[in-house]
Amino acid sequence: MELTVRKNDLLPELQLFQGIIERKNTIPILGNILIRAEEDGVVQLLATDLEVGLRSQSTASVVKSGSITIPAKKLYEIIKSLPETEIRIKEGVKGSVRILADRFESRMQTLPTEDFPTLPDIPNETPVKLPRAGLREMVNKTQFAITGEDTRYFLNGALFLLQPGKMQLVATDGHRLALVETERENIAGEAESVQAILPKKTLWELSRLLTEGDNPVEYVAGENHLFFNVDGRQLVSRVIDAQFPAYERVVPTGNDKTIEFDRDRITSVVKRVALLSSERSQAVKLQINSNQLGITSSSPEVGEATESLAIEYSGEEVEICFNAKYVLDFLAVADSDTVQLQLKDETSQAVMKPVGSESCDYTYVIMPMRV
Repeated sequence: MELTVRKNDLLPELQLFQGIIERKNTIPILGNILIRAEEDGVVQLLATDLEVGLRSQSTASVVKSGSITIPAKKLYEIIKSLPETEIRIKEGVKGSVRILADRFESRMQTLPTEDFPTLPDIPNETPVKLPRAGLREMVNKTQFAITGEDTRYFLNGALFLLQPGKMQLVATDGHRLALVETERENIAGEAESVQAILPKKTLWELSRLLTEGDNPVEYVAGENHLFFNVDGRQLVSRVIDAQFPAYERVVPTGNDKTIEFDRDRITSVVKRVALLSSERSQAVKLQINSNQLGITSSSPEVGEATESLAIEYSGEEVEICFNAKYVLDFLAVADSDTVQLQLKDETSQAVMKPVGSESCDYTYVIMPMRV
């Protein structure tokens, strides 16, 4: 195999693969990227960690067709460090590959292409078109609420729901729940509903692919895998085979106390007060009185902090304690100037929502802490 490719054509594709490749794995071939050069001048790129895979391509001048696997991290670092120029990738002898550009020359060991895992082919079905902006927003507003280390396998992913005219994404780690719903075009002939649990890593990689552009995303569900086609790049994800919890029961309906805040101001206050919270619990207490909110934190090892805000509230007094990080996670992605907190009492789950957001319906449920 031998090809010539420009740095600016290859580097963006290699960068997208860096999140797929695991730095530490027990299967050496998973640290490599498969490069397949075809006679028509198209270079196919593949990488996988057996849970999530990515297919991409780059234009190149193919001198000799063939396939090779190259250490993905080192290849990316080398290409990134080179000036904008033409780069030759040439298969060497005894399981090696040469990378040449201007006066630079390197040689790396490769692994047999037959050891590279086979990615499943996309089913021969009509793909569902998903609005790119809506999908991007859903992912950004939920991915942080997924746990990555829970023994309850179903919590290591987010529930993806497609229904006529809308789509939802739900994530929870048992302490908080993020639920986003957005509209999509209702196309005749589509299945009435589709649901699947997407692994956490799938959402992170999907977020990277959705960063730029407005083209719709094509989605196909296979028996054990999901396929997302984004601008010609195909993300392949294994489905988590588990039963997602009945999230509808978690969203409270009887919270009768409502307070609204300026998002930027409440963010600044929580950040400041949380600096002196316990490092383990990160707890901040909200003391809600008539037209005033007090936020306090304390730690036996560090000290204590308090700050107050004027609010419009005339209900009964209530004190409730939250993990500051959970509150700040929501505030960081809420796309409105004003946010709303809905409470019942100090022991029941609270709801946070952006006020006036037109892009989607976003509900964030957070459990109170007992300290």
